[in-house]
Amino acid sequence: MAGKLSTCFLSHQWSCCTVLDCKHLNVCFYSLPSPRFATVSCKIRQRNSSLPPRRPQAKKIIPAQIPQNDNLMTPGNENSDSENEDDFSHQSTSDEVVAIQRFDDKNSSSKLIPSIGADKVGELTTVNLQDVIGMIRNAEKNIHILNQARINAIEDLETILSEKEVLQREINNLEMRLAETDARIRVAAQDKIHVELLQDHLEKLEAEMYNNGAHDAVVLRSPDRQTRALSEELNVLRNENISLQNDLNTLKEQLRDVKRTDERVEMLENERTVLELSIKELEYKLTVSQQDGVQLSTLRSECETLWNKVEHLQGLLDKSTSQADQAILLLQQNQELRKKVERLEESLEDANIYKLSSEKLQQYNDLMQQKIKLLDERLERSDAEIHSYVQLYQDSVKEFQETLDNLKEESKKKASGKQVDMPWEFWSCLLLMFDAWFLEKKIHGDEAKLLREMTWKKDGRIHDVFIECKEKNEREVIAAFRRLTSSSSGSGLHVVHIAAEMAPVAKVGGLGDVLSALSKALQKKGHLVEIILPKYDCMQYESIQNLRVLDLAVESYFDGHLFKNKIWIGTVEGLPVYFIEPLHPAKFFWRGKTYGEPDDLKRFSFFSRAALELLHQSGKKPDIIHCHDWQTAFVAPLYWDLYAPKGLNSARICFTCHNFEYQGTASASEIASCGLDIHHLNRPDRMQDNSSHDRLNPVKGAIVFSNIVTTVSPTYAQEVRTSQGGQGLHATLNAHSQKFVGILNGIDTDSWNPATDTYLSFQYNASDLEGKSENKNALRRHLGLSLSDSRRPLVGCITRLVPQKGVHLIRHAIYRALELGGQFVLLGSSPVPNIHREFEEIAKKFQNHEHIRLILKYDEALSHSIYAASDMFIIPSIFEPCGLTQMIAMRYGAIPIARKTGGLNDSVFDVDDDTIPIQVRNGFTFVTPDEHAFNGAFDRAFKYYKNDSEGWEELMKKVMNIDFSWDTSASQYEELYLQSVSKAKAARRAAAG
Repeated sequence: MAGKLSTCFLSHQWSCCTVLDCKHLNVCFYSLPSPRFATVSCKIRQRNSSLPPRRPQAKKIIPAQIPQNDNLMTPGNENSDSENEDDFSHQSTSDEVVAIQRFDDKNSSSKLIPSIGADKVGELTTVNLQDVIGMIRNAEKNIHILNQARINAIEDLETILSEKEVLQREINNLEMRLAETDARIRVAAQDKIHVELLQDHLEKLEAEMYNNGAHDAVVLRSPDRQTRALSEELNVLRNENISLQNDLNTLKEQLRDVKRTDERVEMLENERTVLELSIKELEYKLTVSQQDGVQLSTLRSECETLWNKVEHLQGLLDKSTSQADQAILLLQQNQELRKKVERLEESLEDANIYKLSSEKLQQYNDLMQQKIKLLDERLERSDAEIHSYVQLYQDSVKEFQETLDNLKEESKKKASGKQVDMPWEFWSCLLLMFDAWFLEKKIHGDEAKLLREMTWKKDGRIHDVFIECKEKNEREVIAAFRRLTSSSSGSGLHVVHIAAEMAPVAKVGGLGDVLSALSKALQKKGHLVEIILPKYDCMQYESIQNLRVLDLAVESYFDGHLFKNKIWIGTVEGLPVYFIEPLHPAKFFWRGKTYGEPDDLKRFSFFSRAALELLHQSGKKPDIIHCHDWQTAFVAPLYWDLYAPKGLNSARICFTCHNFEYQGTASASEIASCGLDIHHLNRPDRMQDNSSHDRLNPVKGAIVFSNIVTTVSPTYAQEVRTSQGGQGLHATLNAHSQKFVGILNGIDTDSWNPATDTYLSFQYNASDLEGKSENKNALRRHLGLSLSDSRRPLVGCITRLVPQKGVHLIRHAIYRALELGGQFVLLGSSPVPNIHREFEEIAKKFQNHEHIRLILKYDEALSHSIYAASDMFIIPSIFEPCGLTQMIAMRYGAIPIARKTGGLNDSVFDVDDDTIPIQVRNGFTFVTPDEHAFNGAFDRAFKYYKNDSEGWEELMKKVMNIDFSWDTSASQYEELYLQSVSKAKAARRAAAG
C-alpha cells in the first residue's frame, strides 16, 4: 500500500511530475533548459569569432552525439519524502545544464570557421539542439517514472485484492458463527419458556403443600424430591441462560467488527476505484508522452539533417580552400612562366641560328609520328586477336568445367547406387502413397521415413517392387515395401511450400506461376518438394492426376473449437500436392473464387494452422517450410509459438512477399481466432502494425519470425526499404535487413516455349522466325484485324487493369499506337469497377476497328497467341515487384517497352543506353510514369522497327536466347536454404555441447 504512482507532463517550456501515494498528491516541477544557456553559447561563439583571422584549416566537423537514455530518472525509495524529490529535481536540472554547456562548448570549439553564413548555421544548430536535448532527456525520465508508477500501482492493486479475499473469508466464517449463535439463542429461548412454566408449576405445588399441612407429609416427600430436582434443573438452566447471554454479547461485538470490516472493504473498494481512474489517466498521459516521443524522434532526425548540411558546408569550405591553394600555386607558376618567357625572348636571337636544324627536327618528328600510328594500329589488331584467344580460352574452360560437373554428377549417381530414370510424376505418386499409408496408420513412422528417402533418391528397388506388386492387393504391396526398409540417408533438402495459389490448378496472379516453377526447379536439383494448398471448389481439377481423399480427418483449432479437415492428395505436373478441405460451417473454400471474400483473413489463417497441423500429425520433419504472401504469413508465428514446442521443430521458415502492397492487416481479435497469443504479439517489435497500433500485421509478423525473408527482385528489395516504397514496413525491413534479400523470379521455360507450345498455330524458335509472322497473321484473322500490311507493328499488352499497372499509360498507348501506324491488342480484366467501365467503353468504341482490339477477360490460350504474335509488348507499371510478362514476351520474340522500376529494372535494359554493355541491351525503357516519358520510349521502338528491319530481327533473336529459366533463381534459394539449415544444425550442436 506504500507504492507510488507517478506521472509526468511535458510541454515546450515546462515539465511537472505528479506523485500519487494512494491518499496523497505531491507535485514537483522540472525546468527545461533556459534560454540563458543559448546566450552563453552565442557569447562563446562571438568570442571565438572575434579572434584575429587566420588561414582556414581543412578540418572536418564531427557532430556531437545526442545522449540516448544515459541519465534516465529512476523512482525514489518508497519512504522518500518531498524534500528528496526536490533535491532530485534540482540535481537533474543541474546535470542538464552541464551537459548542454559541454555540448555547446564542443560545438563552439569545432566551428572556428570564418565563412559566410557560418554564424547563422551555428546559432540555429545550437538553439535547436539545446531544445531537443532538454526535451529528450525529460521525456525519457518522465516515461521511466510512468512505467515504474504503473508497476507499483499494479502491485498495490494485487495486494488490495488479496486482502479483500482474506476479509471475505473472515466475513463468511463470522456469518456461519452468527447463524450457529442464532440457533443456540432460539434453543435457549425455548428452554427459558420451559423453565418459567416449571417455576409456575413449582409455586403452585408449594402453595398446595402449605395449604394441606403436615397430614400430607408422607405424600409430599416425593414432591419434595421432585422440587429439589426441578430446582437443580432450574439452576442449571439459569447458568446456561447466563452463558448464552454472554455468548450473545460476544457475537454482537463480533457482528459490530464485521460491520466495521464491511466499512473498511467499502473504503478499500473506493480507493481501488480511485486507483483505477488514476491508472487510466496515467495510460492516457503515457500515450500523449509517446506521441511526444515520436515528435522528438522527428526533431532528432531534423537535427541529424542539420548536421549533415553543416558537414556538407564544411566539405564545400574544404573544397574551396583547396581550390584557393591551387589558385595560389597557379599564380606562382604563372610568375615563373613569365620569367621564363623573358629569358626566352632574350635568347630568341640565339635561337635563330639553330632554325635550320629545327626544321629538320620537325620532319624527323613527323616521320616518328607516322611510325607510332602504325604501331598503334598493329597493337589494336594484336589486342583484338588476344581478346579472341582469351574468349576462346574462357569458353573452353567453361565447357571443360561443365563436362567436369557432369562427370562428377554421374560419378555421384554411380556411387549412390542404382537409379531408375522415371518421370517425376511416378515418384510423386509413390511419395503420396507412402504418406497416405502412414496417416492411415498402415505403416510406422520410421518405415514411412525410409521409404520416402529411397523414393527421393529414385532407388531402383522401389521401382522393381512397385512393378512386381502391380497385380497384388494393398496388404501384399505394403508387406513387400516393408521388406525394403533399411538404413538410408537423403542427400537433398525436404522443402514444404504452403501457399494459396499454384499454377495451373489454382492460379490468380504471378504467385501461382512462381510456386510451380520454383518447386520443379528445386525438384530437378535433387530436393524433396511438397506443396500444401486449400481445396477450392473452383480449381482446375483436370490438371490434377491421381486425386483421392485419405481415410482420416485432421483436426485443427479455430475460434475455441476443433474442426475436422479432409486431406486430399494428388500430383500436379509431377509435384506431390496436399489439398486441405475444412469441414467448417462457413465453407471457407467453397465460394466459387480464390480471393475477394469479406472473411479472407479467417479463411487463410484457418488454412495456415491446418497445414501445420497436417505436418505435425503426419510426423514429417521438413528442413524448410516456405510460405508466401500475407495469406500464409500466419505460418511463421504459429510455427514458433505453438508447433515448435510440440516437436515440429526441424524446419527453418522462409517467407516470400510477392507484393508489399497487400499485408492483410486486421484487428487483434480477428487474428486471435487461429490461436495466436495476441497479447504476446501485439508489440512494436512483433506483429503490431506500424501505421495503426490497434491492428496486427501478418506480413510484419512473418518478417519478424522467419529465418529467411525474400522478395521477387533485387531492385524491389531496395525500393521497399524506403519510406516511399515500403508501404509502412520499411523500418521493419531495415531492422531485419541481414536476412532480407531480393531474388529475381524466373519463368517456366517448359510451359513458355514457342518451339513446343501447343497453343500456337505455328511453332518457331530463334533460328527460324518464320513461324512468328505466321502466328501474327493467325491472331489478326482470329480477332478480325487488318492483314493488308504485314510490316505494320503489333503491340501487345496482357495485364490486370489496376492502378499499379499504369492504366492511364495503357489507355494512352492505344491511341498512340494508332497515331504511329501500329496495331494494339489488350488482354486483361479489372476488379476495380470504374476502371472496368472505362475500358468497356473503349472496347465498344473500337469493337469493329481494323487495328485495335480489347478482350476484357483472361484467356490462357489467347495469351500464348498474343505473346507469339506481338512485335512489341508494353509494361508501363507504376511499381512492379518482379513481373513475368516482360520475360515471357522476350521468350516469344516480343521486344519489351517498360518503366524502370522493380523487377523490370532488373530484366529490361534500353538499347540506346551506352552505360550498359551492348550484349545485355534488350528493350526500351523510361523513368517517369507520364505520357511524355512513355512516348519517348514508344516512339523510339516504332522508329527502330520501321527503319532497321535487320537490326530488329537481330534484337528478336537476342532476347529469345536470354536465359530466364528458374535455374539461377532456384540456385539462389537453394543456397539460402542450405545456409539457414547449416546455421541451425551448428546452433543445435553448440547447445548440446
